[in-house]
Amino acid sequence: MASPNSTPTPIALITLGGVIVSWFFFVGIFWLRKHPPKEPEVKRDSRALLGIALQMCAYFLVWFQPPRAEFLPPIEALSGALGIVFAVFTISLAAASVWLLGAAVSRLGKQWAIAARLVEGHKLVTEGPYAYVRNPIYTGMFGMLIATGLAMEHWIATVIAVIIFAAGLVIRVRTEEKLLRAAFGEEFEDYARRVPAVIPGIY
Repeated sequence: MASPNSTPTPIALITLGGVIVSWFFFVGIFWLRKHPPKEPEVKRDSRALLGIALQMCAYFLVWFQPPRAEFLPPIEALSGALGIVFAVFTISLAAASVWLLGAAVSRLGKQWAIAARLVEGHKLVTEGPYAYVRNPIYTGMFGMLIATGLAMEHWIATVIAVIIFAAGLVIRVRTEEKLLRAAFGEEFEDYARRVPAVIPGIY
C-alpha cells in the first residue's frame, strides 16, 4: 500500500519517462513525416469522426491526474524484480506500438488519412504490418493507450479507457472497412477472412 505523501520510486519514474519518450516519437510520426502530394478524394465517411472522438477521450482518461491524487504512489507489489519486469514490459509495449504505427503509416504513404476516405487510385495494402492485422495503426494506438495507463498507474481509469477506446475503434474499423468492401469487393473479403482486424485471436 502507498504511504501518505510518499514520493514516486525510481522505477515508476523511469517507466513513465520511457512512455513519454515513446509519445514524442508517436506524435512525430504524424507531424514530422514527409507528406506526399495529395491525391483527389473519391469517397469519405464522416461517421468515423465519432470513433476518433471516443479514442481521444480514452487517451485523456489515462493521462488525466485527478485533483489531490498522489502522483505515481509507490506500490509494494511493483517493487524489486517485479517492478523491473513491469517497467520493461510497459516501455517495450510503448516502443513496439510506436514502431508498428510508423511501419503502418509508412506503408500506406499517400493513402493515409485521419478520416475514413478513399483517394483516386486507392490500393488495398496487405503487405508489411498489414499482413498480420488489417488495421495496425489502431493496434499501435491501442498499445500506447495501455502502456500510458500502466505507466501512470491509473488502474480503474485504464479499464474504462480501454472500453471507450474499443468502442471508438469498432466504429472506425467498420466505417473504414465499409468503404474498402465497396471499393475492392471479394479481394477485401478474402483479405478480411485471412487477417484479423486489430488484435490476433481477439478482433
